[in-house]
Amino acid sequence: MNIQRFGMAAVATWILLRTRQGNWIFGTGGDTNAARNVGVPVNRVKIALFMGTAFAAFLVAVIQAVQFTGADTIRGTGLEFQAIIAVVVGGTLLTGGYGSAIGASFGALIFAMVQQGIIITGVDGDWFQVFVGVVLVIAVIFNNFIRLKAAQR
Repeated sequence: MNIQRFGMAAVATWILLRTRQGNWIFGTGGDTNAARNVGVPVNRVKIALFMGTAFAAFLVAVIQAVQFTGADTIRGTGLEFQAIIAVVVGGTLLTGGYGSAIGASFGALIFAMVQQGIIITGVDGDWFQVFVGVVLVIAVIFNNFIRLKAAQR
């Protein structure tokens, strides 16, 4: 199962770094007006990304329904915030225009390791939420620092 995850991260990295569509994604995320001015179809890129995300969610739902022989309507509820923080920990800027699939994978791996480590050591599971909050504060401070440094140039 982990080989497929690494394969998906490698394919996503190749798309982002080596294709025109990947360049359009970074341009759309960084500055929509600038991207539109150089000919990037911003609305089409956004729609395609939302459709891709919806299709990925559909595939995960089908795989889980087949694997567990049923559906659970609350599976993954409330994890959206943790997913965003994991991506930010992996190096994606909140302001857009910079990030990587490999970094997002490492961010998710760090979160999973911390969550499992807290459980294995016998510490109360609520401390993971404290960890998430601290990481969010650090990520926001770091993103603001990077944004200010980029604005000075």
